Amino acid sequence: MSGLDILRRSSPAFRAGLILTLVLALVAALSLVWTPHSLGGVAVANGLRPPSAAYWLGTDHFGRDVVSLLMAGARTSILVALLAVAIGIALGVVLGLVAAARGGWVDEVIMRGSDITFAFPAILTAVLLTALLGAGTSNAILAIGIFNVPVFARVTRGAATAVWAREYVRAAEAVGKGRFRITLDHVLPNILGLLVVQATIQFAIAILAEAALSYLGIGAQPPQPSWGRMLRDAQTYVFVAPALAVYPGLAIMLAVLGLNLLGDGLRDALDPRLRTPRR
Repeated sequence: MSGLDILRRSSPAFRAGLILTLVLALVAALSLVWTPHSLGGVAVANGLRPPSAAYWLGTDHFGRDVVSLLMAGARTSILVALLAVAIGIALGVVLGLVAAARGGWVDEVIMRGSDITFAFPAILTAVLLTALLGAGTSNAILAIGIFNVPVFARVTRGAATAVWAREYVRAAEAVGKGRFRITLDHVLPNILGLLVVQATIQFAIAILAEAALSYLGIGAQPPQPSWGRMLRDAQTYVFVAPALAVYPGLAIMLAVLGLNLLGDGLRDALDPRLRTPRR
């Protein structure tokens, strides 16, 4: 199915999610080459200024431009989410495919290992890594990525097991095709749509997790901007400048909302059987 077909069959909610996600990506890309003000400039004398022509959303307690921080924070969120989801896909999909293809004790070992890993949330894993390696963006990526592995393993194993029961796969086995070749030629192509949808959902969860870890002080570290750390800094001035907490919170909400709407729309477009009935 082409992208135009998906757009034609998509709902208004999907289009809204696509627009929000594209805006997030464009803002993050723009922050690589331009921000209204320098991110490194600290001018306490300009701290907590209200919105103006020079500072569109005002300044924080260090005198830094809030718009510039939000733009750079989008870049941090996307980077962490991309790498964390990539780790989950790279390891989880392979484990899920192996579990479905081999079955038996191999399937049991992989699934029980996934259950054990899934029992440790990303935040708890990040705390453990911080205790061992110290706080930082790389450890946040690793923690969220480890949490994503059993998610993709479960989804892949469930979908692949269903494909292995299809007649054309049985026919391929009957003519002597190996399990590895069947997995690549028949199983994986038939579950790619589901994996794309799951990746979109996990991307949204990863953005939330990154913000939570940065808020706790174990994610992105200064001077790297982060929406979560902006929220953490804003809590001290919530009665003086409450808008400082509203802006990053709104950015997180819109990013997660857009990705969730996009994931739901992709699910409905790629698998009409799962489409939500309209009244």
